[in-house]
Amino acid sequence: MAKTFNDIWENVHKNARWGRYPSEDVVRFVARNYYSKDRSSIKILDLGCGAGSNTWYLAREGFDVYAVDGSAAAVRKNLSYLDELGLRANVAVSDLAELKYGDGFFDVVIDSAAISANTVNAVAMILSETYRVLKTNGTLFSTGLFSYEATGFGDGKEIETGTYDNIGKGPLSNLGTVHFFTREEVVRLCTDAGFKDLSIDTLTRTERGGEVVVSYFMVSANK
Repeated sequence: MAKTFNDIWENVHKNARWGRYPSEDVVRFVARNYYSKDRSSIKILDLGCGAGSNTWYLAREGFDVYAVDGSAAAVRKNLSYLDELGLRANVAVSDLAELKYGDGFFDVVIDSAAISANTVNAVAMILSETYRVLKTNGTLFSTGLFSYEATGFGDGKEIETGTYDNIGKGPLSNLGTVHFFTREEVVRLCTDAGFKDLSIDTLTRTERGGEVVVSYFMVSANK
């Protein structure tokens, strides 16, 4: 049985108070590509949804929203917040490499920094599963694919090239396993999973007066 979920995230979601607001990257992607379409007919999967920061936004905007996370605590928070806002979405506990949906079910799959929390092998399994559940010509949008420039790279215990556990500094500290990507690796992993028409962008910024560097790739790819 495939297992990509790191149990540390159950504790993170039990105790964390962040995760209420959608990613600007996600808002921009959705607005540019889907606002002018019949939103109610577009099935979107919020992959690794956490406490629902993107789920409620997608539901409020009128899409047919599904969301999964390996953390039961995260799913409970997500459902509670949706209820509080009077919104609806199909939210379930699921390992990201074992999605309980049929082939070609979704028009869009959105990942906001969930895929990065894995080893390379697990990333490959998740991308393959994502490809399976997308419709032909469906789209994956993945953001938060951390690069080697991000604070935390090279810190903690090295599991394999680019993958570290127990990072001790920066915003990725105490979040279990994190994989840092090169652009070439993003291309290879997506292509190996079957994706085409890749469009890759980068974002790099500093925080805390330059003490922290946040740097990651964003990729849009079609089935």
